[in-house]
Amino acid sequence: MQDREVSDSAQTPVFSDVQYSRKKTRRKRVRVFFEFLVIGFLVFLLVRAFFTLVPYRPYDAAEAVGTEQGFIALSYFGIDRTGETNTTIGVEQIRQHLAALKARGYVTITQQDILDYYRDGKPLPQHALFLMFEDGRRDTAILGKEVMAELNYKATMMTYPEKFGRADPKFLEPKDLKALESESFWEMGTNGYRLEFINVFDRYDNYLGEVDPLRFDLIRPYIGRRYNHYLMDYARDADGVPKESERHMRLRIASDYMLLRDIYMRELGYIPAAHVLMHANTGRFGNNPDVSRVNEKWIRELFPMNFNREGYSVNTLASSRYDLTRIQPQPYWSVNHLLMRIKYDTNDDSMAFEPGEEDARRAAWDVKEGALEMKEKSLILTTLPEGNASARLAGSEDFGNIHFEARLNGNAFGEQAVNLRSSADGKTALRVLLVNSELVVQERIGGEAQELYRARIDDILGEKPISVEEDARAARVRENEAFARYAPSVDVAQEHILRASEIGNEPAASVEDGAERYLPVANSHARASHDLVIHLRDDRISVELDGVEAVKALPLSVMGKGAVVLESSWKGESWSQRNLADDVYDGVFDQVRIKQNTGSDMKGEPLLYTSDYMGWENVKYKAKKYFETMLHWFLRESRKGVQSVNDGLRLAR
Repeated sequence: MQDREVSDSAQTPVFSDVQYSRKKTRRKRVRVFFEFLVIGFLVFLLVRAFFTLVPYRPYDAAEAVGTEQGFIALSYFGIDRTGETNTTIGVEQIRQHLAALKARGYVTITQQDILDYYRDGKPLPQHALFLMFEDGRRDTAILGKEVMAELNYKATMMTYPEKFGRADPKFLEPKDLKALESESFWEMGTNGYRLEFINVFDRYDNYLGEVDPLRFDLIRPYIGRRYNHYLMDYARDADGVPKESERHMRLRIASDYMLLRDIYMRELGYIPAAHVLMHANTGRFGNNPDVSRVNEKWIRELFPMNFNREGYSVNTLASSRYDLTRIQPQPYWSVNHLLMRIKYDTNDDSMAFEPGEEDARRAAWDVKEGALEMKEKSLILTTLPEGNASARLAGSEDFGNIHFEARLNGNAFGEQAVNLRSSADGKTALRVLLVNSELVVQERIGGEAQELYRARIDDILGEKPISVEEDARAARVRENEAFARYAPSVDVAQEHILRASEIGNEPAASVEDGAERYLPVANSHARASHDLVIHLRDDRISVELDGVEAVKALPLSVMGKGAVVLESSWKGESWSQRNLADDVYDGVFDQVRIKQNTGSDMKGEPLLYTSDYMGWENVKYKAKKYFETMLHWFLRESRKGVQSVNDGLRLAR
């Protein structure tokens, strides 16, 4: 009986348990409410990303003012969520690019506008823009839709018909293209039948022959300048001798154009009017006169317009509609990089640059040359074409002993410089530079630069150097691995795998053995990001790079006080197979902090300047970044779920 009483007592909840349960239930309801609120908001954003409610409105005919100014053409490779690849631009970045053009009066024109301009001399708007997206990527259509609707812009979606029917989720299918056309913000164009490379050599002159895009992406790190698009030349052997007769070349090229014609007619009911001849920066239609004549024949027969060159944005009545040109903005281009290119292409002296967030952080800098944008926590300093850019921190003329830190995010090729103790005319200064993958410390006295220190960044960071022999071996291994991965049969794959293993086991002298060190040729598209810390006190300077002390208490001649000046500089031609004429550079100085350096604990030193957000602005910035991260996750998982369903349905069929 006593046991029963104890048991009943144990089963009867005490008041505190009831109170705890009620509190827990309330918390759960509140949490569920906010979860539904967040999910509802995310679904709203997702719906906006997939559905357009307002149709495109063409420019007002009253805006058409003449024919002298022509039009500019921009061609983006594609859009992705973040823009962290080497080719596709982030959705927010392209929104800023196009919004800046919209703010400066640019309106989009259509393919028909271009044809009417050349055939009938129809006037165009003062600021006419023909906008293209290449490669026919699905994410471009999804992410670009909202941007186009916001700005009332229309673009041409270029595609490769060879991709149709392959069920590759990265690329648009004909039914998707028809849906895009119905939304009014898109019209169709073509990059040609397929993307393929011929006459490919690696940088050690090993002949690879014909390479498709999948293999090419794998071996890209070892490719130099020696390759071509398959429509540009004869297919040649390792000695440069044609492997095909002129007749076979004509049949090979004609076959692609006929396949393109037939597929578009079958799937869309028409052949797109706008054509882009890939890799045709030749002034004609190929690297070889015979090949050029064949391409020209088919292009004139199938297409009323053709974009034949890249690197210059302006087309006028003096241009041929079969030899139009465009620029291809890269994912790392700032808004002012784009505006700088257009300004000098169009000779538009009225072009205003983008200041960015016009608060005290931006107002603290006097721009002496180039353009400066305040973007979140970064100061983006854009050079003049083939030139420089500089900005002086106002009120810093009396800075002497200071501590400077920033993250430098400009591309590896180019110059980003921090000038300390700079005189009013800039002829005297202490300079710390990141230039073409090297850290340099200079003193400028009377306008003459004296170098105090120079070292490669990879040496500073303790990265093991490789020899030319080791790199050449690695190239051959990767090439065989690439050909094995996409081999036409198991036997061919195994042959390449065996060859890769044998090459990998071949001896190769290292730098430690005395072999020549491999030094990569600068690539203008190579990304870079480094933390730079400068301690300047009296006649000594110390420099840290990515947490490594590169320079310790280096003696100086430049004493006294002077201003802080940021500089960036275009450093001449670098290696690039695209944007051959890009002559603008962006120096990116992120999270800049400048403190006094009295010799005490840095945490307690007075803050002289920061590009960081402070107080409530910093709270809002962090909340925004958190929300963006959550949104990216939600959209990514949603796409995965849709893809899984599609895969399941396909398997079920």
